[in-house]
Amino acid sequence: MCGRFTLTADWGLVREWFFIELAERMEMIAPRYNIAPGQDVLAVIAHEGVRRAGFLRWGMRSARGGTPLINARAETLAERPAFRRLLERRRCLIPADGYYEWKKTVDGKKQPYRIVPTDGPLFSFAALYDTYVDEDGTRHHSCVIVTTEPNRRLAAIHDRMPAILRREDESLWLDRTVAAPDRLLPILRPYPDEAVRAYPVASFVGNVRRDDPGCIEEIAAHDIAAAGDNAKEGEGSNGLV
Repeated sequence: MCGRFTLTADWGLVREWFFIELAERMEMIAPRYNIAPGQDVLAVIAHEGVRRAGFLRWGMRSARGGTPLINARAETLAERPAFRRLLERRRCLIPADGYYEWKKTVDGKKQPYRIVPTDGPLFSFAALYDTYVDEDGTRHHSCVIVTTEPNRRLAAIHDRMPAILRREDESLWLDRTVAAPDRLLPILRPYPDEAVRAYPVASFVGNVRRDDPGCIEEIAAHDIAAAGDNAKEGEGSNGLV
C-alpha cells in the first residue's frame, strides 16, 4: 500500500523534472516531509499535450460510504466499474521523492522505512482522480494512488508498493487519447530493485502532526529497537492518527 509519502524537492526541480507548463495554487507548494491521506497533494495532468500541476485531495469517496479510498490495486482496475472509468479517462501523476512503509518486526512491532529513488531525484506514482459535487454545489477533486506487487528488494518490508512509473511511461499514463487497459496496465509493474533504496526512520512519522526534516532522517540500526519501544503512533494506514 501507500499511506504516507514525501515531496521535499525544490519547486523549480519538480516543474522541470515533470515538464510542467501551468500550475495552480502556487501558494501551497512547499517542502513536505509527511504527506498523509485526507490532505491535498500535488498532481500532474495533461490536456492536449500541456502538463498542468494542481492539488487534489488524497482519498476518494466510496459509493458504499465509509473511509475514503486512498489506494487502488493495479490488478483490479479494469474489473471494478468505477476505477475502469477513471483508468480510461482520468489519470494523473503524483510527484514524490520518497514514501514510507512499515515493516513488522519479530517482536510484533512496526518499524517505518523511507523508500527513495536511486535513479534520479524524483519519481511519480500512477494515480486516478475524480470530481464530485456536494448537495450544496461544492466541487471536490480527489485522487487515489495505484498500488502493485512489491519488487524483490521491498517485499521484505511490505507486500504492496505504489505503482511508480518509469520516466518513459509517464507520457503514456497522461495521454488522454489512450484508454485501452491492455496498453495501460502493463506499465503498472514493480519498480526495478536497483532503482530504490529503503532506510529506517523514526517512529514519529506515524503522527500526521509531524511534518519536518526530522521525518526523513535515517536512524542507526541500534536505534531501531528504542524507536519501536517508544512508538505509540499508527502506521498511517488511513493517515488519521
